[in-house]
Amino acid sequence: MSFTTLGPSDFVISTDSITAPAWSNNIPVLSTFYTQSFATATAITQNAFYLNVFNAPVGSTSASVQFAIAYGDQKGSGSLPYNPLVPGVTPSLTTYNQYNTLIYGPAVSSSAQGFNFGGAATTAQTVFAINVDRNRYKESLFPGTFNLTLSGSGTSKITICDNSNATTVVNYLDCGRVFDLVSGSNGNPTTTTNVSQIGNGYTASGSYGMYLPDIGVILLNGGALALSAASGGIGLSIDRTNYTSTISSNTTLFTSSSNNNRLYTAISGAGNFQLNSQENVSSDYIFCRVTNQEYNYSSNPTFVSGSGNLLFSNMVYNPQTYITTVGMYNANSELLAVAKLSRPLVKDFTKEALIRVKLDW
Repeated sequence: MSFTTLGPSDFVISTDSITAPAWSNNIPVLSTFYTQSFATATAITQNAFYLNVFNAPVGSTSASVQFAIAYGDQKGSGSLPYNPLVPGVTPSLTTYNQYNTLIYGPAVSSSAQGFNFGGAATTAQTVFAINVDRNRYKESLFPGTFNLTLSGSGTSKITICDNSNATTVVNYLDCGRVFDLVSGSNGNPTTTTNVSQIGNGYTASGSYGMYLPDIGVILLNGGALALSAASGGIGLSIDRTNYTSTISSNTTLFTSSSNNNRLYTAISGAGNFQLNSQENVSSDYIFCRVTNQEYNYSSNPTFVSGSGNLLFSNMVYNPQTYITTVGMYNANSELLAVAKLSRPLVKDFTKEALIRVKLDW
């Protein structure tokens, strides 16, 4: 077997950004939404924490989770307590603290005690987290491609996006990059100002939330969504009841959080959720030169007789081979990678070849 030693000049490293629709089957805009029904239970279940949203009726072969909705409350309101003897310690409080730690980090979150959206004067007490299913993206969400329309009471609707195209400075938190959610589209906030709004897509309650592309989370500001349509919200009704009475009188919340369902209704009623994923793919381009003097004979043992003579006379005076595969070996002659040519490449003493091998990771 013949080998050709490669040098530094034979390698070129390149990085490309690959984008694709986040939703199943490469659908750019998700317009139909489905959830799963749950039987009556006597203990708190998964749906009290989050609500899975599917692209097709649950049970069909094409149904798969696209994202999940979770509601967090700083006071633990809107969901039942784990133990009726410990009021306020609920799934909504767990969710609120979980995302506070995930976004700000354990050291900061313990002192921050809440979220501040877009420079708002007060801490947001209610949040909604949209977790994009991990199967929907490979590395991160693509800034500038998030568009979500929410419908509220009556005919009120808003379309929100990240403000990635309107900012020159990218902010970072413990979870990675963070962008404000504002009214607008394709990364550009609206410029129309309202006496009840700050302007440039923000509300009196700050931004509509945070766009966190590196962890696949879209965090919504419950206070901004609860505003009236005139103030930039959709009048979203948020249940902030403190369930301190007996659990038996609120059995419906064993299997669901009413707030998760209310945001789901706002999303499904509008039918417009656009999102792309992004992946940075690094590639090694390896240029393998085959000179006219190389690889003109085969090392296949069927070409040689027992005495060492070539069995085919034409291989003596006019040898010709076909290159079909390039093997990449290390210094110990261990095979590391194999590249296949799209079609066999004819090789003899009158031909030279330059084969480009691409390795992605």
